[in-house]
Amino acid sequence: MSTASPLHVAEPEVEKVLQEKMTQIALKEKEQVTAAVATQLGLGYINLVGFPIGPETIALLPRAEAERVGVLCFLKTTNQIRLGAIDPTHPELQPLIDTLGHKHHANVEVYVISQHSFETAIKLYDRLPKIRKVTSDLEIAAEDVERYRQQIHDIRDLETYLEKTSVTDTFVLLLAGALQGRASDIHIEAEASGIRVRFRIDGILVPVATLKRETWPRIISRIKLMAGLKINITSTPQDGRITVYVLGDKVDIRVSTLPTAFGESVVMRLLRSTATTITFDELGLRDRAYEQLVKEIERPNGMVVVTGPTGSGKTTSLYAVLNRLNKPDSKIITLEDPIEYKLEGINQSQVDWSKGYTFAAGLRSILRQDPDVVMVGEIRDLETADTAIQAALTGHLVLSTIHTNDAAGAIPRFLSMGTKPYLLAPALNAVVAQRLVRKICTSCQTDDVLDEAIQQRVKETLAAIPANSGYAVAADRPLEFRKGTGCDQCHGLGYFGRVGIFEVLVVNDDLEKVILSSQASEYQMREVANRQGMITMAQDGLLKALDGITTVEEVFRVAQ
Repeated sequence: MSTASPLHVAEPEVEKVLQEKMTQIALKEKEQVTAAVATQLGLGYINLVGFPIGPETIALLPRAEAERVGVLCFLKTTNQIRLGAIDPTHPELQPLIDTLGHKHHANVEVYVISQHSFETAIKLYDRLPKIRKVTSDLEIAAEDVERYRQQIHDIRDLETYLEKTSVTDTFVLLLAGALQGRASDIHIEAEASGIRVRFRIDGILVPVATLKRETWPRIISRIKLMAGLKINITSTPQDGRITVYVLGDKVDIRVSTLPTAFGESVVMRLLRSTATTITFDELGLRDRAYEQLVKEIERPNGMVVVTGPTGSGKTTSLYAVLNRLNKPDSKIITLEDPIEYKLEGINQSQVDWSKGYTFAAGLRSILRQDPDVVMVGEIRDLETADTAIQAALTGHLVLSTIHTNDAAGAIPRFLSMGTKPYLLAPALNAVVAQRLVRKICTSCQTDDVLDEAIQQRVKETLAAIPANSGYAVAADRPLEFRKGTGCDQCHGLGYFGRVGIFEVLVVNDDLEKVILSSQASEYQMREVANRQGMITMAQDGLLKALDGITTVEEVFRVAQ
C-alpha cells in the first residue's frame, strides 16, 4: 500500500510560512523606506508595532482626527508629546501640533511612521473604555441654587453657611453665593493652610471663605464630573463647561483646572445671558465723546478699534455697538475667540486654531458673505490687520480690538505690525480706549475727604482738560467727591456695578498727516489728540467722580 509523501502533506503549511516570510520581508523593506524618508526630512523614525502605548496617551487625539490626518500620539510625559505621522507634510498637522502644545503646555515632536505601523497602533482605540457621556446641564439643581441664593443675604457670611453644608452641596452653595454677589468668576485655590475661595466682583477679587483641605478632593471631583473633565487626571490642566438655569436665566460656567504646588486649583467663569442686554447708552460715554463715536459707527465703512487690557470691557462695548447697529436691513457677522454671548439677529463665528480657522482666515471667509458690519475679536498680527484694513476700504464697517495702554498707542502699534501708512490713514475712523471703574453704592454713599497730595493730583489732571473739549471745570467749582462705606446691599464693598471711562480719538486730517509721515509716536498722537479736544480716561473718570458716580481712588487705580 502506498503512502503520501511527507513533503506533499506539509505543502500548504510551507506555502503559508513562505507567504508570511515574504510579507515580513516586504514590511521590513517598507519600514526601511520610511526610515530613509524620515532621515531626508530631518525627522525621527519609529516602528510602533509592539510599542507600549498607554490608553491615556492614544486618547490625546480623537480617533476621527487621527484617521483623517494619519497621525497618533505614542508618548506623553510631563512636558513632552511624541506624535507618529504617516505624512509629516500633511496641511492639518501643524495646527494640530500647535493646539496640542498649547493645551498641554508641552513640546511636541513628530516622528515618521509607516502605513502598517499606523494601522497596527490605531487598533488601540478599540481597547479604550466606552465612557458614558455626562450631561453638563444642571437644570434639576436650579431649585437648589435658587434656594441657597435666597438664604445668602451677605456673601461675608458664606463661610458660616459652608460649615453647615454637606460636601456634595458645597458647589451649589458657592454658585449661589457667586450669583447673589454678582461675581464674574469663582477662584478656588489650593494653599498650604487650606483651600481659599475668592469671588471676582466688579473686577476685584474678594476673599469669601476657606475650605478644609480634606474635603477638597471630593469637591473638585464633583466639579470635574459636572464639567465633563477626567477625574483621575490631576497633573495637567483641563477645561470644561457646565450649564445652569436659574430664574429663567442661562448661566454658562467655564471651568479651568490647574495643578499647583499644593494641589489642583479651579477657576470658574460665570457667563450670564442677561449680560448682553447692556445698551450703547449705558456704557458710560457722554456728551462730545458719545456724539463722536455715534457718528463714526454709523458711517457705512471704515474701522473702529477699541483698546485696553484684558478685563477692561472691550467685548461688552463692541456687543453694545453691534446691538445698536443691528437692524433688519443690515447684515452683521462676528469672528470671536470664543463666542461669549449669543446675539440675536447676528451671525457669530468662532475661530478654531486646530483647523487653521484663524482671525485672518476667518475674516477672508466672512467678507465673501457680503456683510455690512464685521466684528473681529482681536487684531494681533499683520495678516489680520491688513485684511481688516482692506475690508474697511472696500465698503465694510469693521469693529475690532487691539491691546495698547491708551488710544494714542493704537496707531503706532498698527505701524509696528507692518501695516502700510497710506492704507491705515484712510481706513481708520476712530480709536476708543477704555477701562472699567466701580460705581459707588447708592445705599451707603457719603462724603469723601481727600488728602492733600491726592487733591493736588486731581486739580492738575482736571486743569489739563483741553479748552475745546467742552468739559472744562470752572476754577471756582468746589471739588467735592463721594465714596461708599459698605452695607448689606454691596456686601460691605462700598461699590455696586461698574461703568466705563473712555477716551475717543477720531482720525481727522491732522492725524492722517501724522500717520502718513510713517513716524507716528505715542507722544505725537497725544499731542494731536489734545489739539482735537480729546479728554483722557483719567480726566473722564474724575468728571464722573465729580458727578458722584465713582471715587477718586477708583479712577486712579485703573487709569494712572
